[in-house]
Amino acid sequence: MSPHFSDNLTESLKENLEKTPESLSRIPCAIVGASGYSGRELARILLKHPRAELVCCYTTGPSASLAVQLPERSAKAVQSYPISDLATDLAQLKFKVVFLATPVNVSIDLAAKILEFGVDVIDLSGAFRLKAGSTADITEIYESWYQLHHPAPALVQIAQYGLVPWATAFAQQREPSARLIANPGCYATAVLLGLLPLLKNQLILLESVVIDAKSGTTGAGKKAEEHLLQAEIAGLCLPYRIGKHQHQPEIEQFAKLYSGSTIDPHFTPHLLNVRRGIIAGIYARLAPGVNQEAIARSYQETYGSDPLIECASADVRPELLNLRRVVGSARTQISFQVEDKKQQNKIYVFSLIDNLLKGAASQAVENFNRLIQQPTHLGLTDLEGVL
Repeated sequence: MSPHFSDNLTESLKENLEKTPESLSRIPCAIVGASGYSGRELARILLKHPRAELVCCYTTGPSASLAVQLPERSAKAVQSYPISDLATDLAQLKFKVVFLATPVNVSIDLAAKILEFGVDVIDLSGAFRLKAGSTADITEIYESWYQLHHPAPALVQIAQYGLVPWATAFAQQREPSARLIANPGCYATAVLLGLLPLLKNQLILLESVVIDAKSGTTGAGKKAEEHLLQAEIAGLCLPYRIGKHQHQPEIEQFAKLYSGSTIDPHFTPHLLNVRRGIIAGIYARLAPGVNQEAIARSYQETYGSDPLIECASADVRPELLNLRRVVGSARTQISFQVEDKKQQNKIYVFSLIDNLLKGAASQAVENFNRLIQQPTHLGLTDLEGVL
């Protein structure tokens, strides 16, 4: 699925890309919310990205120097400003892309204002992910899953869901605009990457799907809450928001959109006693006549050329089940195992990502790469796991 996104570029970016190679070396960018976990990782990637120039950062709280938060020496050159300065800088056309690593309500407020200046937005929150037909349907689904009365459902309708690599081919065919990209949720990313090849090729029984996902504590954000204290979670693996997690309708919607299959899975997220990383277990029964070779072929055909996704049988590459190999990297590790004892024909799939990288920051950069017509892995392949 090679990126081909020319129809979706803004005029300003098109003009930039049509200039001589010397003049298009870097695209000026800004981050709102760089002091949070995802925003901080995003800043680290953009500082080293060959086509991005991180001009400045904005904060909704007390302004904090990026150099204080990051060890990279290049962070000293990036100024941090209060959010009140954003409108003035937008009017001066200081940047062409703004990343929003902000809470849902802040993203909703800022996205419309930024778009008015002709600047593209990549939003890391859930503010624009849930598509549901009419604006009334969107309002209803956000009230149900986010307990939020969405004031801008029209923006949800025009937002492009950025699950890479699936979004690339789909955007070419269906979605005319990429002015606003909704970065997927971390659980949804891990689950959909593991599940979609099975659904697309009709390899499993739809009614049998069970999803058991576990995330490190950084997935809950940086806010101070008692239940996230180390003393409270030590030695535990806690199920939470059972049947109520906002990534569940996201999984269901985009499983349908990308594969054509309707699922209604059991989905339980858990809080894992580690800082970061997600391991999503996906369990189902195989469709008649499907074996492990068909499963392997499906993953290979789907992801075999993607440098950021590794897939293999758990027997062949058991190391892909190791969360420490993927944490700190932009990669996705998918392993699978088929059990055909007593003709039960069960499949076990495990999809592992770093919740702050592929689940947030590095996928946002993949979407930035799509936006500027670059390979989606640009600036990301040198990120490796921390063993």
